[in-house]
Amino acid sequence: MKTSIKLITQIIVCLALTLCSAARAEDKKIDLNGSWKSSTTNQNGQARETIYKLKVEDGKLSGTVSGRNGDIAIEDAKLTGDEITFSVTRENNGNKVVIKYTGKVNGDTIKGKAESQRDGKTQSRDWEAKRNTAATKAPDKKEPASK
Repeated sequence: MKTSIKLITQIIVCLALTLCSAARAEDKKIDLNGSWKSSTTNQNGQARETIYKLKVEDGKLSGTVSGRNGDIAIEDAKLTGDEITFSVTRENNGNKVVIKYTGKVNGDTIKGKAESQRDGKTQSRDWEAKRNTAATKAPDKKEPASK
């Protein structure tokens, strides 16, 4: 009898701890809203900056990624916990290239992989974007000139 009570008590404690952990995880909402910036170096050694404008509304992720020809809408976007996935279709000299991004959000940083197909081969690279706080700051108000 004592063994059964002890076992039931242990099960109840485990369930309570699991529920508390789940509640804490839900309390920690991921805030992706805003502008994110990453820098890469191309094959010619030139630095290239990419801006990701992301928005989460009603649990759905949307946004754009900057490119040479303007901003491109992200597709197949998902945010599950702290994991983010989306793809971008770029066109270069009449050829469409789909880049699939996966990443993990940690505060003001997203780190992950970007994969695309080229000549039938998968190319993968690491990518990291940091929240672009300069883009979200309110412009400075100028004081009126005194008379």
